[in-house]
Amino acid sequence: MSLHHRPFRVRIVSAVPAALALVAVAACSPGGSEARVDPPPTPPAKVAGLCAALHEELPETVAGLARTRTEPESALTAAWGGSAIVLRCGIPKPHAMADPEQEGVDVNGVAWLLEKLDDGGFRFTTGMRLAYTEVVVDKEHATDAGMLVGLSAAVAATVPVGFSSY
Repeated sequence: MSLHHRPFRVRIVSAVPAALALVAVAACSPGGSEARVDPPPTPPAKVAGLCAALHEELPETVAGLARTRTEPESALTAAWGGSAIVLRCGIPKPHAMADPEQEGVDVNGVAWLLEKLDDGGFRFTTGMRLAYTEVVVDKEHATDAGMLVGLSAAVAATVPVGFSSY
């Protein structure tokens, strides 16, 4: 399999147009000073190490929403604006990633699988990286992909391109 193979359709989004694109977050912070986020099942040590590096690189704000403490605390999770934006790193490869009809976006060199959720929110999952990271955005804040710009920068800096066997 080629490193450039994309198992799902991807649209390229750069930093400037990303602020106007698919799923962004309003610049307000919902109530709550912590978010309940279940960490994924324990990933292999190499993946957990990449997730710990990502956790340290994550921005303090995403689309104007302040970073929120997660419960339980874990280097595999992060949240912004209460539970408006929730990140989990080290998840197993999503089944939807194998669907060539599935939509995706490429934000500053990071490919994201895009899934609309039944509740009106969105789930983005990184592809072609050595650790899978998902970001769930609630319905209230799902209006533009600009929120992926800062997250993509953190992923690109800490999680190398490649294919995870996990």
